[in-house]
Amino acid sequence: MIHVPLITPFDEDGRVAADALEALARDLLGEGASGLIALGTTGEPAALEDGERARVVRIVGRVCRDHGARFVVGAGSGSTRRAARELAALGALPVRPDAALVTVPAFTRPGEAGVLAHFRALAAASPVPLIVYHVPYRTAQPLSAAALRELAAVPGIAGVKYATGRVDQQTVELMDGLPAGFEVLAGDDVLAPALLALGAHGGILASAHLAAAAWARLAATGDRRLGHRLAALAASVFREPNPAVIKAVLHARGRIPTPDVRLPLLPASREAFEDALGALDALDGLADADDLAGRVGAVGRVGADSPVGPDSPVGPGGAARVRLVT
Repeated sequence: MIHVPLITPFDEDGRVAADALEALARDLLGEGASGLIALGTTGEPAALEDGERARVVRIVGRVCRDHGARFVVGAGSGSTRRAARELAALGALPVRPDAALVTVPAFTRPGEAGVLAHFRALAAASPVPLIVYHVPYRTAQPLSAAALRELAAVPGIAGVKYATGRVDQQTVELMDGLPAGFEVLAGDDVLAPALLALGAHGGILASAHLAAAAWARLAATGDRRLGHRLAALAASVFREPNPAVIKAVLHARGRIPTPDVRLPLLPASREAFEDALGALDALDGLADADDLAGRVGAVGRVGADSPVGPDSPVGPGGAARVRLVT
């Protein structure tokens, strides 16, 4: 399952571009994403006004409902009481989220015991399941595999967005024999292919804005060449603070009206933008090569009993081929 933490596009006047947000959300689900995250870090929620955040949530919820896709809302703060109130409000939304993505408390460094108590309290108060966002290089609060396993056993906690910046012994221990119903979702785009290979259930990946179908294909097939290309794309996208490079590419491809981000973020540099375009070209080249190989193989198998012709959308083995990025 590939989830996209949606950007928030802005128009020429600096307002939330609602039509562009809705169109992008629908496109990404059509390209193969399983779900969307509203107000994840990629959506610049800290830079949005209350009314803007509410509008984003309404739009994304409506699109997910229409497509039967998973709808997740970013929520929470360093204050357990405030986070509990924010989560309680999710129950009154027009479209009830399937889950809330809640970051480990940042900066305060409450320790593992404090993090566990924080999430137990939130899970008890929340009307929707929680996905713990574990990102220690942002929060300054590491968690051991043992602590994450304790969280996995808490009723109301459905999974973890795992973004530790490494694949190490703690990662391997976490992935070994997880409780039923608890999902590990890769949160570091560059390392996501490796985490998927270890058994992660999917990912919450900002770079999927540019290659949703490719990420979905990787999750389904484990194609190593594709994983390498997607990791390279992810490295280029995160060369500068997220989501500046993603927005620059989406704007260049006519999918959002401006590449603008709000301070304290700055627009992507020309160098980073061109690097990302080059990584996308390499990804497209791999897709074209696979497409050609599929066509040649299909033509070679055509016979009296074969449903596959030279122009069929079906590739080797009868599997539908997917055009990665258009």
